[in-house]
Amino acid sequence: MTDQTNRRDLFKGAAVAGAAVAAGPAFAQATAAPALTDPQSKYTSQPFPEQRQKWPALQREMKPVPDSGEASYRGSGRLAGRKALVTGGDSGIGRAAVIAFAREGADVAINYYPSEEPDAQDVARLLRGEGRKVVLIPGDLTDEKFCRDLVVRANRELGGLDILVNNAAYQQSKASIAEITAEQFDRTMKTNVYAMFHICKAAIPLMKPGSAIINTGSVNSVNPGEELLDYATTKGAILIFTKGLAKQLGKQGIRVNMVAPGPIWTPLQVAGGQLPGKMGEFGQDTPLGRAGQPAELAGLYVALAEGGNSFTTGSAFGANGGTGAI
Repeated sequence: MTDQTNRRDLFKGAAVAGAAVAAGPAFAQATAAPALTDPQSKYTSQPFPEQRQKWPALQREMKPVPDSGEASYRGSGRLAGRKALVTGGDSGIGRAAVIAFAREGADVAINYYPSEEPDAQDVARLLRGEGRKVVLIPGDLTDEKFCRDLVVRANRELGGLDILVNNAAYQQSKASIAEITAEQFDRTMKTNVYAMFHICKAAIPLMKPGSAIINTGSVNSVNPGEELLDYATTKGAILIFTKGLAKQLGKQGIRVNMVAPGPIWTPLQVAGGQLPGKMGEFGQDTPLGRAGQPAELAGLYVALAEGGNSFTTGSAFGANGGTGAI
């Protein structure tokens, strides 16, 4: 398949997802249609201040704190009774998916790195206060055994598993391949690709027809940033893994899709995801003139998880502020 054909297929997929996401909020507003909001000014377009945290970083300590939909996402029962496992669900995009899933009626298990416990407790406290079931499962996804145990525990404590979101990622910017150590390359591969393989392999036998797997890719899946060589390599692998696995699992009635974010304000960026001195440029070159917030992707994950989009599988859906990479 040519690159041109591949991109055309991706754009077609994005259009379908966009229509589905756009339709969702209308059902949540029973009395009146929501007012139109200019996407250019919905969130800040001011350059982010230079900042750095020790990996993996805490969302609660970022300036400004990302919006994962804590105060804004409203559900309408689209995922009532579903059981979801989300890796990297304590913060950023994973947190936005967790909040949206829970408010749409799903029970959720959240995986995160142990040092991210404060962020995980924040989101668990929020959702449990709203009457939702939230299971916290900390652990290191570079450990193959933990990946298998994660699925077993999530399935047991949720009473089933029919939504899987492989979202956790490791990202460190380096200006040259000469600066990428073997340790960094290995960790990036194990976190972003190996863990997804191990988790899917363990989860698929537990998933029934109608279940959904959603992988978090990136614009780097098709348009790699030069400072993200190892990270972009893993995101390209995720795109192909998604398409190939969707072909296998179609016979089992399990759908597999990928969300491909552009520049989104998450802890990845302050934990080494940006080159020193470049934080202020993050997201400034998009046609919308700003970086995205995790909350702006929540609807995509819900649309790909719900049964209404039952013919959508093996596709990638961009959310990149208009860059057109996917």
